[in-house]
Amino acid sequence: MLKLRTEIQESITAIRLPPEGLSRPQMNKELEKQLVGRGWQGQPRVAGDREDIEIEAKLDFLKGRAGIEVEFGHSSNIGIDLLKFQTMSYSALDKIDVGIYIMALGAFKRRMEERGQTWEGSLSYEKVLRYLPMFKSAIQVPIFVLGIDE
Repeated sequence: MLKLRTEIQESITAIRLPPEGLSRPQMNKELEKQLVGRGWQGQPRVAGDREDIEIEAKLDFLKGRAGIEVEFGHSSNIGIDLLKFQTMSYSALDKIDVGIYIMALGAFKRRMEERGQTWEGSLSYEKVLRYLPMFKSAIQVPIFVLGIDE
């Protein structure tokens, strides 16, 4: 797991921010380029290749037994994101042992907004830390929360 953590951190630090900052979609694309370039599978179905399970939801990235959700979108997505981790770790799917949840720090969001980018309403690291304990009875898979900053 330490190797994957290092790989994720290297992927994040490899992103170069232009002076005008990055929009949320641009940040997603940059992170995707870095992770897929390091062998992460992009957009795997939560149900994997199981045709008997009609779940069309997708995780952002998968490698080994670790799944990544990147959330630069609206903070209301937290429940859906966490449920994807739980679904992939549970029962007959048994695809991951750990979920890695990546989002921006509040300070990073504010700096991007100062540079003219729209990050208002997006999920923040600080909000996840406040909300995650409320899900502990429903989410049984370990979640590693990683906040992005400059």
